[in-house]
Amino acid sequence: MNAITARGVSKRFGRLEVLRQVDLEIPAGRITGLVGPNAAGKSTFIKSVLGLVRPDAGELQVLGQLVNGDERYRARIGYMPQAAHFPENLSGAEVLAMIRDLRGPGVASDTALLDGFDLGPQLDKPIRTLSGGTRQKLSAALAFLFRPDLLILDEPTAGLDPIASGIFKEQLAAVRERGASILLASHTLSELEAHADDIVFLLDGRIRFHGPVTQLMERTGFANLERAVAALMQGGAA
Repeated sequence: MNAITARGVSKRFGRLEVLRQVDLEIPAGRITGLVGPNAAGKSTFIKSVLGLVRPDAGELQVLGQLVNGDERYRARIGYMPQAAHFPENLSGAEVLAMIRDLRGPGVASDTALLDGFDLGPQLDKPIRTLSGGTRQKLSAALAFLFRPDLLILDEPTAGLDPIASGIFKEQLAAVRERGASILLASHTLSELEAHADDIVFLLDGRIRFHGPVTQLMERTGFANLERAVAALMQGGAA
């Protein structure tokens, strides 16, 4: 079973065609990097997978379930946005309690990032007083908390210090080892080169490449991902 399957997915906002007949199979149990320049369609694709945007055409399946308005599949997804927005008047502990209540009793949890980031002393403070880096740590911990089958991470290490970034990457490897599927959108191509199995390259709403990182390097003739992706953007490896 694929983690995500897209068939002819298209989306337009007014005159702007953001996704154009996207056909894509993201295999389960792998880390897939989602790359492309700004306005390539990455955010719209992610929001479509999450059910936050409804495509104008085509079909999306996530974890074997058709995305058609039934939101139950989202309970199996962990999502870390590029910039998380929490209720400013609540403490971190209250946010955690609220989300646990929404999930209901008996749901297995993974507190490895809460512990690894040593967030305990920060959780009693109001969200509005937390630094951007601490908010990012909390967002990461929440994405991993309920042992999701699919993780969708949008620029996850932005704002993390080097120590926290290392802890995050260790947890990323651990959840992949247990079989989770990971869609990782990032402009930090060195991180994708180190951790991703596959690359999806979006440009102008179309898939221009999808395959193993090593295949992209072979096709472009470059030995690092940054230069290989640059070649795709310049049309050097159709």
